[in-house]
Amino acid sequence: MRPVAYTKQLVPGTKNPEPDFAYVNTFNMKQEKIITLEHVTKRFPVGDGEFAALRDITLDFQKGEFAGLVGPSGSGKTTLLNIIGSLDSPTEGTAMVMGKRISALSHKQSARLRNLHLGFIFQVFNLLPVYTVYENVEFSLLLQNRSASERKKAVMEALEWVGLEKMANKKPAKISGGEGQRVAIARAMVKRPEIVLADEPTANLDAKNAHAIIQTMKKLNEELGTTFLFSTHDEKVMSYLDRLVHLNDGKVAQDELVNHKTKTP
Repeated sequence: MRPVAYTKQLVPGTKNPEPDFAYVNTFNMKQEKIITLEHVTKRFPVGDGEFAALRDITLDFQKGEFAGLVGPSGSGKTTLLNIIGSLDSPTEGTAMVMGKRISALSHKQSARLRNLHLGFIFQVFNLLPVYTVYENVEFSLLLQNRSASERKKAVMEALEWVGLEKMANKKPAKISGGEGQRVAIARAMVKRPEIVLADEPTANLDAKNAHAIIQTMKKLNEELGTTFLFSTHDEKVMSYLDRLVHLNDGKVAQDELVNHKTKTP
């Protein structure tokens, strides 16, 4: 393992207020960082005072990373993931995702960022029980107004990625927990997002299914170039990650690259 060393770059568009925009992706993945956090602090009101969940976080992530925010419960992992996912904004500092300043986005702009460019995987699968596996995966494409033929092609391709194409017509109650999480991965990947945010994705799985799920995501990372960012304290997940950002008490305690030549998951 060796420390990560990055050279900070000015992300275009940070000096001026961001106008309302139609999402045409002009973000240059090969030259720009895909996520940039500068002195990010997040405080929440508690009684008559405040609680600092994040304290002066400065990080960046490149296109195609397979990285994790790791640390004990309460270290700030999920709070940071929520900010990157435009579900929340920093109290102080700057969070840039896909070249967009999170705190400058309207609710509509944040929703479009998530709809077009971000995928989410949670520890609770959040599958809609009255719909089939196919329909659960298809749902995010309906929000993009794609044609039925385009949706079918994308859904079946995503189900093939996770090995569930033969279960397309089953309801969530008829599949296993590991299969349910694979449906959740397909749902996150069906729109081919640039970034997938995974919050404790193996928390409700046994060891065998946990390894299978992470191996599936690693394969998608390598084949599609998708950036995966995990929030986890699961050693099984950590054994596959290429970069570990250790958080403790809302601060970055250590940032390291992992040499997998010396490790076997």
